[in-house]
Parts: sequence; structure tokens; C-alpha cells
Amino acid sequence: MPRWLPRAVVLVLALIACFQLGSWAFHQLIGLLVNILIAFFLALAIEPAVSRMAARGMRRGLATFLVFLAVFVFGAGFLALLGSMLAGQIVAMVEGFPRYLDSVIDSINSTFHTQLSRLEIQDSLLHSQWLQKYVQNSASGVLDVSTTVLGGLFRLLTIGLFAFYFAADGPRLRRALCSVLPPAKQREVLRAWEIAVAKTGGYLYSRGLMALISGIAHYVLFAVLDMPYAPALAVWVGLVSQFIPTIGTYLAGALPILIGFAVNPWYALYVLGFVVVYQQFENYVLQPKLTARTVDIHPAVAFGSVVAGTALLGAVGALIAIPAVATLQAFLGAYVKRYELTGAVAGGATSLRPRRVRLRGLR
Repeated sequence: MPRWLPRAVVLVLALIACFQLGSWAFHQLIGLLVNILIAFFLALAIEPAVSRMAARGMRRGLATFLVFLAVFVFGAGFLALLGSMLAGQIVAMVEGFPRYLDSVIDSINSTFHTQLSRLEIQDSLLHSQWLQKYVQNSASGVLDVSTTVLGGLFRLLTIGLFAFYFAADGPRLRRALCSVLPPAKQREVLRAWEIAVAKTGGYLYSRGLMALISGIAHYVLFAVLDMPYAPALAVWVGLVSQFIPTIGTYLAGALPILIGFAVNPWYALYVLGFVVVYQQFENYVLQPKLTARTVDIHPAVAFGSVVAGTALLGAVGALIAIPAVATLQAFLGAYVKRYELTGAVAGGATSLRPRRVRLRGLR
């Protein structure tokens, strides 16, 4: 047996063990790594506001705390207003449910000449087996829901803590990162950091502006229809439709449609038509103009990045996909060399036709 064979076998086994250990550690820490990634993009989003306040003489820690406090107050106020609206609407719908049920039963009896009774329907529902199974499953799932809620709160706390440190110690973090790199690499890291801050802030700015325009437009509709909780519904539609990718539009329109149907069924139809029309206006008129000024990315690339981000990281990947792709595109654009177009390409020609060559003396 060669002398190097035992050492090679030991080396291969050690490499396999290290790979297995690294793979296990990565899968155990994937949740923490995703939280750190979200916190990093959140810190990039609030970096312009923190830097502007720090430039005026305020400490970065205090500026970051004030920005986080403003975000928390706005989010808590919105959730409290939305919760009170939903609670009041649910109570009103529960109180009016017997009346709605009586009207539906009367309509069915007059149309199909039946003899249905609300009391008989209620009694059959209360003694049905599927309702009893549903109640049992709901009772057994209370602990799972509580665990999920506590896990979500801990995750939000982790993200907020990392985002606070990233934003408050941003300059120190950049200096620590650049101190281990040569000068040429330091300039590239700083340029990438500045591009990421600009693109992430621009993405949130464009989304916030579109949320404001959407909220105002829907508030006008809700006020004209005299729907209850019109301001809260307008804020709901504006925020959910812009900051939840792909399905945000449907979630945003479902709540006002439901509340409009509880007031008047025709109101639900009016709201549905307005949501569809406004969505087309936003996709083809409003969004391209705002995105071109803030996040210069093609709509097809944006859609593909959202799909890819969703496939990789779920809802989190969908949220950070567009600013990440915009940052990568802008960073690569600074190093990709572009050439002047030739006349045929600049003129839009798709093919070059060969010229006929006429030789003199030959027929």
C-alpha cells in the first residue's frame, strides 16, 4: 500500500465531515441568516433619513431610534385603527346576519316554492358532524397558533435589533469591512454600498408615493359611496397593494369589497370595477414613470425577480427582490463597457441584405 494512501483517506473523510457539519449548521442557521438579510435591507432603507439627521449634528444612535419610533408609531396606529374597523364591522355583520339569512331564505322560498325555516337550518348546522369536527380541530390548534404568534414576535424583535445596529453603526461597519481590503476593493465596496442605499431608498420612495396616490384615489371613491371607515380602508388599500407583491392587489381589494357588500351589494360591484380600472392605470401609466425615476428596471425583469425571490425565500424574497436586482444592475452597469451602435443596428434594421455585385464584361 502506498504511504500517501492512508493520509489521503483521512483527508477525504475529514473533508466529508466538514462538509456535512457545514451543511447542518447552514440549515440550522438559515432562519437567522434570512432575518439578518431583511434587517440589512431595512437599514439600507432608513439610511438616507438617519444620515440626513446625523449631518445636522444629531448622534446616529438617537437618529436611528427616532426613525424606528416613527415607523413603530405609524404601524401601531394603523393596526389599531384597522383592528377597530374590523371589530366594528364584524359585530355589525354578526348582528345583521339573522336578517340577511331571513331575506335569503324568503327569496329561496318564493323562487323555488320551498318551506325552509331559519330555526331548522340553525338546528341542523349546530348538530352537524362537520361543525363539531371543525370546533375540535380549532380547539386543538390554539396552541399552534400561540406558538406561531410568539415566534413571529421574536422574529420581528430580532430583525429590528439587527436593523438598528446596522443603521446606527453603519459608518463603523463600513470601516471595519474596508479595513481588511486593499484600496481598490475598498472603493468598489463603498460604491456598491452607496448604490444599494440609493436603490433601496428609491424603491421604498416610489412604493410610498404610489401607496399615497392609491389611497387618495380610493378614499375619493369610498367617500362618494359614503362607505363606513373610508379613511382606514383607503390606507389599507394603499399600503397592502404596494408593499405586498403579487397578491397585494387582491388582498387590498377584498376588504373594501366585503364591507361594501355588507352595506349595499351594488357598492361591492362599484369597488371591484374601480379596483380593476385603477390597477390597469397604475401598471401601464403610473408605475413605469415613477419606477424609471427611482428604480430603473424593466417591468419584465422586475416581475421575474419577484418570481425568483418568491421561489427562493418566499414572501421575504419577493419584498427584497426588486431593490436587490436594481442594486446589482446599477453596480454592474458601472463596470460593463458599452460600444457605439453601428448604423444598421441604430436604425432598427433586423437583417442585412447582401448587395448585388455586377461584374463588367460578363452577361
